Amino acid sequence: MGIPEKIQAIQDEIHKTQINKATEFHIGILKAKIAKLKKEQEENTHGKTVATGGGSAGFDVRKAGDGTVVLIGFPSVGKSTLLNALTNAKSKTAAYSFTTLTAVPGMLDYNGARIQILDLPGIIEGAAAGKGLGKRVLSVARNADLVLIILDVFQIKHLEVIKKELSEIGVKVDEKPPDIIVEKTVTGGISVNIQVPIQADENFIRNVMRINGIHNGRITIRERGLTIDQLIDALSGNRVYVPSLVVINKIDLVDTEYLKMATSKLKIPYTAVSADANKNIELLKREIYNKLDFVRIYMKPKGQDADLEEPLIMPRNSTVQNICNKIHRNMVRDFKFAQVWGKSVKFGGQKVGLEHKIIDEDVLTIVKKINAL
Repeated sequence: MGIPEKIQAIQDEIHKTQINKATEFHIGILKAKIAKLKKEQEENTHGKTVATGGGSAGFDVRKAGDGTVVLIGFPSVGKSTLLNALTNAKSKTAAYSFTTLTAVPGMLDYNGARIQILDLPGIIEGAAAGKGLGKRVLSVARNADLVLIILDVFQIKHLEVIKKELSEIGVKVDEKPPDIIVEKTVTGGISVNIQVPIQADENFIRNVMRINGIHNGRITIRERGLTIDQLIDALSGNRVYVPSLVVINKIDLVDTEYLKMATSKLKIPYTAVSADANKNIELLKREIYNKLDFVRIYMKPKGQDADLEEPLIMPRNSTVQNICNKIHRNMVRDFKFAQVWGKSVKFGGQKVGLEHKIIDEDVLTIVKKINAL
């Protein structure tokens, strides 16, 4: 029996099992086995996985700019038109499905940041299982900094389908990794340290760890209310957590009352636009920038004025070491100390080390060792 058949057999067993308090842990074990099999299935003969975007699993997309945003949606929702409206790209558009058959990049310049936007082929229900170009499309989202879920104003129901397909391939949108620490050991069996109330017992935790090949080790759980699914995700080790923005396109085709009615059941924020009519595109650019949560760092060469025209764009909570790595691969090796002016320090020009976290609009000078000059 191959992996697909094993997965199907376990799924059949889940469907036959009545869901109640008495069976929830049994179903949890079955889900853990499916997660393990799917992880094995993702690994191809070259040792690459969907997460790498390599081989036949994903499109070969080189990341560029300060952040990468992918457009995910069903065919004909207007992703290509939206890409053209947001960037300088010239993605092909037409009034029929599946116009885009590869990943088309564009670059959005906004507030000093250069943001890579990728237009991907439309997906369909069952994409995570391989229908259409589904796996190849969804795999690109694993390496993105932000997912834009594009919905047709007449098909808002597709939101849950898209989120389900992303989840099936291991992309958890708008979730944070649960606060779990797993340490493998050579001997000693499995030690479970639960520090807060959770929805799983120690025996279940040990079983899920063994399913994932961990027979000796320590697990510390500090995620209050941890669910069975969160535990399985954490122990599977191949989940990624990416923020998202929901974009409702083609609002030029409806009136205000229809839009209000169509979105009445949405319990999350969204941005309503018309790529064709160029409506609310500037608003969407601002939302993308804000969601990526950048900070602007002004570099000040030693003995010179700070460059206040072109900031260095970094993710929030970046350290001086992160900045050094972005500037040059050898800068950490040659680093002596840094000086910072701004809200992250007590006084202007304060000396800091590599671990210091910078704040938006800090001014930074990096000083190298003398023998590195």
